[in-house]
Amino acid sequence: MSAEEVVIGIISAPGSATELSSALAEDLHAELSLHLPTVRWRESIVVDALVHPPSDDAAIVAAARDRLLKEDWDLVVCLTDLPLQAQRRPVVAHASPLHGVAVVCLPALGAVGLRRRTRDTVVGLVRTLLGDTADRAISGRVAGLGRRASQLGRSQEPDEDGGVMFTARVLSGNLRLLTGMIRANQPWRLAIGLSRALTAALATAVLALVTPDIWQLSAALGWVRLSVIGVGSLAGITIALIAGAGLWERTSHPAGRKQVTLFNLATTATVVLGVLFLYVALLILALATSPVLVPAQLLEEGIGHGVRAGDYLKLAWLTSSLATLGGALGAGLESDEVVRAAAYTYRQESPKRARQG
Repeated sequence: MSAEEVVIGIISAPGSATELSSALAEDLHAELSLHLPTVRWRESIVVDALVHPPSDDAAIVAAARDRLLKEDWDLVVCLTDLPLQAQRRPVVAHASPLHGVAVVCLPALGAVGLRRRTRDTVVGLVRTLLGDTADRAISGRVAGLGRRASQLGRSQEPDEDGGVMFTARVLSGNLRLLTGMIRANQPWRLAIGLSRALTAALATAVLALVTPDIWQLSAALGWVRLSVIGVGSLAGITIALIAGAGLWERTSHPAGRKQVTLFNLATTATVVLGVLFLYVALLILALATSPVLVPAQLLEEGIGHGVRAGDYLKLAWLTSSLATLGGALGAGLESDEVVRAAAYTYRQESPKRARQG
């Protein structure tokens, strides 16, 4: 007798979620085949955001259910990058046996060990969808689990809901949710993605290093003023990127305000970290090249006293700050689409923005 087949659809939001989907399908197949060898498992992967943000898990479940019926799947697992909340608590996952749908909020799983956390969460959700909610590991000896999988193989519908929502603690859960969103945005790729801003920053850095007035200014400034200039340059390019490309989102929908607030916090943190990476890279570059472009004897003549290591550090620091401000001017030349793509890997555009495009 041939084994019954259960088809699990995996719907991933475009972006970082898609990168996880293939590995997740392999892990899920291995786990389920190990514990339920009497069932033939098949995974089908599609890329679809399903809903426009702001949205909640109920809307995702409904959209996923429609896709399940269209594709003739038995179960469906959605990997979403939307921050979901219930009564101020971050929603990590939601399983609806009545609909055969499970939703995993990837940002809520945090920034570390994402593949392992996703695999463990999805296996637990599939277990819930199959009707085994006992507090023990998935096993082929669990009668309820095996029977439910066999029923799915014969395309029978469950007759009761038994939906389960997994939430996290308010403070630690929201912090993990925010860090997960920032990780998904990959802030370290921001500077690389903005070619014009990077070119302007490098050009400004070279020009500043070979300008005698900058040598004298860096020697005259104290460490506190250099710090203020550095923070000001970081704030300047951050504001230029967020305001210039319209990254700050708004909504008039009361239910979506918390979600949009999380979007804005994650976007701001992403841009700040990306700009900080750029600043540090410019500082390292200036420290490495300043002794070559500005020999000690020449710098001594410019500042009027013997050259110390701190003089080169001050010069590199001021140069990095000025170069970052130059990058802000270059960022103004970037198209909005380029800045959005660099600021976060993907975010489903709102219908309003789509019409404007």
